[in-house]
Amino acid sequence: MSNLIQTATRAGSFTTLLKAADAAGLTATLSGKGPFTVFAPNDDAFAKLPAGTLEALIADKKKLTAVLTYHVIAGKVFSKDIRGSMSVATVEGEPLSIDLKDGVLINDAHVLTADIAADNGVIHVISCVLMPPSMTAKAA
Repeated sequence: MSNLIQTATRAGSFTTLLKAADAAGLTATLSGKGPFTVFAPNDDAFAKLPAGTLEALIADKKKLTAVLTYHVIAGKVFSKDIRGSMSVATVEGEPLSIDLKDGVLINDAHVLTADIAADNGVIHVISCVLMPPSMTAKAA
């Protein structure tokens, strides 16, 4: 097996996420000991962002780091560990909601592929980029 960054690189559908993680200085952390669970938006998910959003985030390392760490929780959480509806703390600090009513939803993102194991964690591929509530509240 390999670490989260190597696993995501090998998958080939996380080019944007990997570039963003590098820009935020998170590559070493996600290559490190962990363990982490990453709700990883694929390239299609990043393409759904409004025009200019990704570029603005890349230009603002603090906001980019907040968005990316909002997709990460400490520990390895596999789909078998999820029961009903729950809230989990993110590395960013604000909680994510996990719901099993309509497939598996992480906030408003559908889990497209679950349980991609790595030595230092697990990746769940999600359908959209999640924004921390504090950032969406400021934007509204």
